[in-house]
Amino acid sequence: MAKVKVGIVGLGRLGRQHAENLAFRIPNCELLAVCSVIQEEAEQAQKEWGIKYAYTNYDEMLQNKELDAIFIASPSGFHCEQIEKALNAGFHVFSEKPLGLYLEEALRVQEVVNNHRDQVFMIGFMRRYDKSYAYAKKKIEEGKIGEPVLIRCYGLDPSKAINGFMQFAKNNYSGGLFLDMAIHDLDLARWYLSSEAKQVWAIGGAYAHPEFEQLNDAETGTALVKFENNKMGIFVAGRNCAHGYHIETEIIGTNGTLRIGTTPEKNMVTVFDDTGAVNECAEGFLERFEQAYLSEAEEFISCIRENRQPSVTVEDGVLSTALGYACKDSFETGELVTVQSPYKALPSSI
Repeated sequence: MAKVKVGIVGLGRLGRQHAENLAFRIPNCELLAVCSVIQEEAEQAQKEWGIKYAYTNYDEMLQNKELDAIFIASPSGFHCEQIEKALNAGFHVFSEKPLGLYLEEALRVQEVVNNHRDQVFMIGFMRRYDKSYAYAKKKIEEGKIGEPVLIRCYGLDPSKAINGFMQFAKNNYSGGLFLDMAIHDLDLARWYLSSEAKQVWAIGGAYAHPEFEQLNDAETGTALVKFENNKMGIFVAGRNCAHGYHIETEIIGTNGTLRIGTTPEKNMVTVFDDTGAVNECAEGFLERFEQAYLSEAEEFISCIRENRQPSVTVEDGVLSTALGYACKDSFETGELVTVQSPYKALPSSI
């Protein structure tokens, strides 16, 4: 097969990183088109990178018959509609997480994906493609820690990113702390525990930044999840981490424990100066998961060329959205929430 010709929608922080990977770092891939509602973003990318087509209208890009695939890196609230349109137009589709902000639309997308099984669809749970997280999964499958029974996840964004996030959230692009941030950890829990969630209790608040209350969201929150077979999950998410970007995961098994990212080190360098010995921290998700974002895009292109589906599925997107929405529901109501099959969360008395 010749190079896979891709059009990307969304050129924000993550979208631009994806675009650069597609344009310059993936063999057998050509970034043929970029699309952004901000005309200056599309024109700048076209000029800087020599992209053939630039659009401000997504529907117009879908009319381009030279394209093979669409890469969706737009704000979360647009994902479902854009996925449906791209699949119905005959394209292979990659979409950033989450699959949707509401269960109903996520289930609708699942139906559309399942009706286009000859097209590749992939959801962007990039941590599965991070070398450390993939290595931990391999160790679990090898039985290194016995049966995994508990997962503990920290997902903390740096304090200095608060202002940028607030603008994002005020435009109704976020979906809230659990769907926007904790969704990666919720997906990892399902992956590592090989188990689905049954009950959720989530709490949180706006501590240093009371403006989060106006958005009916938490600045820092935590969820306790009961999975099938009495397996457990503890999830902490926050947007006010003073020391930087802190992503940490611990999986406790019957015969051992795995930890990933206990110290969120920027690199292998230790700085010695008048403040002491300092290991600097990663400053954001693009830095920490640079390799993972590239690897997942490589996998998407390989799936198209090899006519196969990726291991991460639309069902993973639906089930993680269901769990994220259950956490959101519990946080907003203050009640224990029972996650019922298929994909419904209903309040339950404590």
